[in-house]
Amino acid sequence: MKIWLAGARPRTLPAAIAPVLIGTSLINIDGEAINWINAMLALLVGLLLQVAVNYSNDYSDGVRGTDEVRVGPIRLVASGLKTPSQVKNAALLTYFIASICGLFLALRTSPLLIIIGAFAILAGWKYTGGKNPYGYNGFGEISVFIFFGLVATMGSYFAQSEKITWQSLLLSIPMGALSCTILGLNNLRDRPKDELVGKRTLAVRLGDTKARYLISGLLLLAFFTSLAVVTITPWAFLVLLTLPLQIILIKGISSGTSGSALIPLLGKAGELQLLTSLLITLALSITRA
Repeated sequence: MKIWLAGARPRTLPAAIAPVLIGTSLINIDGEAINWINAMLALLVGLLLQVAVNYSNDYSDGVRGTDEVRVGPIRLVASGLKTPSQVKNAALLTYFIASICGLFLALRTSPLLIIIGAFAILAGWKYTGGKNPYGYNGFGEISVFIFFGLVATMGSYFAQSEKITWQSLLLSIPMGALSCTILGLNNLRDRPKDELVGKRTLAVRLGDTKARYLISGLLLLAFFTSLAVVTITPWAFLVLLTLPLQIILIKGISSGTSGSALIPLLGKAGELQLLTSLLITLALSITRA
């Protein structure tokens, strides 16, 4: 069980938790009570999809041989700890459980969530799976921004209100930007090895210097859009508390740190996303219509 937990890459889970916290808390602005059943279902769907994507990436990269020499999280297939079929089955099972949770949520809210969920599962599998995985062509960040930013945040609010608003759109931008920051750092760490095996992530396509500019830009986008939440609640100024972490990350990225030395920055990026979401959630929770 410990091997499967490690293969699920628990450090990536804040990317699934953070947007659900914010999207759910936004209902306070409407002066309504949180529907805790819908909130838990939305959280389960987010977490299960994140784990399923991690397993499916492990499987697809493992059978392609692109994960054989890596730093960072454990790779189940590449390390020989689990067979490809075992990891593939784990991914499919997790996607299935996520689908069941999503179906219950859709039955409680809107059938539209079934369609969105189907696209999310397809995007998760095609990231590194199939004949032409888009993650191997530099489109991973776009998908992450859409599904772990826009869809996760706005979808969590929709599960509470059955509405799409400009407020939920604004709140989804920092979440998407921070999720892309984590992916960008991951790809920057793996850039030399990815280039050797023909995995053309955005970091490979841009090159080292431009990739660092992009990641720093995503951090700035996340920070200033988080501050823009003051248009929803003045308590959003609490996100200024994230400034020290922002500075540490931008300095670390600009310094030219590479390879395994980027792993601590990845951890701090996850901490930044979770801290940002907690501060915005607090701001929304103490603000009522």
